[in-house]
Parts: sequence; C-alpha cells; structure tokens
Amino acid sequence: MRKTLIALAGAALLATAAHAESASYALDPSHTFVSFEIGHFGTSTNRGRFDKKEGTVQFDRAGKTGKVDVTVDVNSINTGFAAFEKHLKSPDLFNAEKFPTIKFVSDKFVFDGDKVAEVQGNLTLLGKTQPVTLKASQFNCYQSPMLKREVCGGDFDATIDRTAFGLNYGIDWGFPKNVHLIIQIEAVKQ
Repeated sequence: MRKTLIALAGAALLATAAHAESASYALDPSHTFVSFEIGHFGTSTNRGRFDKKEGTVQFDRAGKTGKVDVTVDVNSINTGFAAFEKHLKSPDLFNAEKFPTIKFVSDKFVFDGDKVAEVQGNLTLLGKTQPVTLKASQFNCYQSPMLKREVCGGDFDATIDRTAFGLNYGIDWGFPKNVHLIIQIEAVKQ
C-alpha cells in the first residue's frame, strides 16, 4: 500500500512538473501575417492579407501540446486596391458588417520530433465552423535579443474549400473554390 501511495505521489509530482512547462504567448502583430491567395480565371493569382489580428498561444514543448486562439479583423483586409477591398467586405464575399471576424481555434499540435509539424483546429468564417489543418513549413523558438523573452513561431499554410463556409461568389464564372491560406506567426512568451 505504501509503495502504491509513493508511486501515485510521484506520478502526481511528474504531472505537475510537466504541466508547469506550459507557457503563454501573445501574438506579435509586427511578425504575424494572415494572407490568402486565390486563382483569377486561371491567369493570375489574387492576393490579400488582414492587417489586424490578435491571439494567444499556450505551448508546452516538453509535453508536446499546445492551444491557439486567433481572431482576424475582416475590415482590415488589404489588397492594395481600395475597390477590390470594398467588394471583399461586401455581402457577396466576407460580409464584414454581419461577420466582422474570422477565428481559428485549436488544441491539437502535431509534432515531428521537437518541431511543430501541424496544428489541427477549427476555422470560423461567415458564421460557419469547419476543421482546418495548418501545416508548418518551419517552426522555431528563440531568445529574442531585443525583447529579452522567448519567441516561438513559424510559417503555416492550408488550402480550404471556401464553399464549405458559404463563400460561393464567382463559382459559376469559374473562380476556384480552393483558397490558399498562409499564416506567418511569431508569439512572445508572457
């Protein structure tokens, strides 16, 4: 009985120690970009980005777990062309007045060795939520010489079917349904 109690106490201590490895990070808006690409009549690629985003990351490198919660302001869309941005915000597309944010939430990080390989979560767009897996093309943590804190991040991407969210504009004209999302993220340990 005593050995069992000691074993349970030791397991509880190890679980507490492993949990203590989890750290909170806040997105660094100057090093975090959310952008998209979609084909334009098979000729060129339309690109845009969202300039306002915020979020948090919980990351436990030793336990190989994590959580992320990112919110993007649809009204901050930037394509470099005001008329296009106005149309993107309209009810035809992102419907920014009714749905002012896009949200990605995850509690599943997949690792390849010590590196995050992908983040599996849910994307909410136009009031509809669908599963999305963001693949990491690189991931790293480093001690920032300027911030004097740890920073973790990487480049992530996914291709989504926009029609799964009800974003159907232009499908009948031959616009593709697939949109490439590119997310460059750096988050600062708090």
